[in-house]
Amino acid sequence: MINSGFTLDHWLFLLQGAVWTIALSLIAFVGGGLAGGVVALARVSPVRAIRWIALGYVQIVQGTPLLVLLFLSYFGLSIFGFSLPGIAAASISMIIYVSAYLGEIWRGCIESVAKTQWEAAECLALTRTQRLRYVILPQAVRIATPSTVGFMVQIVKNTSLASIVGFVELVRAGQLINNSIFQPFLVYVLIAVLYFAMCYPLSVWSRKLEHRLHFATRQPADA
Repeated sequence: MINSGFTLDHWLFLLQGAVWTIALSLIAFVGGGLAGGVVALARVSPVRAIRWIALGYVQIVQGTPLLVLLFLSYFGLSIFGFSLPGIAAASISMIIYVSAYLGEIWRGCIESVAKTQWEAAECLALTRTQRLRYVILPQAVRIATPSTVGFMVQIVKNTSLASIVGFVELVRAGQLINNSIFQPFLVYVLIAVLYFAMCYPLSVWSRKLEHRLHFATRQPADA
């Protein structure tokens, strides 16, 4: 039972933080997805220099903690005279972070398409762009969907680090509430419940998509 110190206003403030968590997650996924698509295509480019540049970007971002990226966006840019609000710094950091990971996920899915598909498309005298657009990418998207949805869970949970730069998402809202009523167990249990409510449906959806993909790939062989 909720103690008297925790009021309806506190609950509404937590829900507002959850809404901002979802908003930041969507910004990170859309922006990071667009950039990640570029990274994935660069990683499979026939030009070696482009592949190496993309690989370097992925290695640097994946080797850097998200917390460091947040600090660099929020505090580092002030050295050059840029003062970013928390939402902007968090969005930039999350987009960079997501782009590197989604780029690698999608690169693996593109390369997992059977080599015979590339050869068949080449026999049809299609250009590389046409091969990717009409033959390879449609198959790669189907393969990438379960892992992409699964990674969305990580995006939602990693938004909690944005509280370090003053962005009032779910965790930061809970911190502010706890500082006023001093009931950490209650507050953080409610935070955990809200995160579970956001992440569990995505986990279930990812497993269902993975099961469908596994069934679709086995069905021709079983037939």
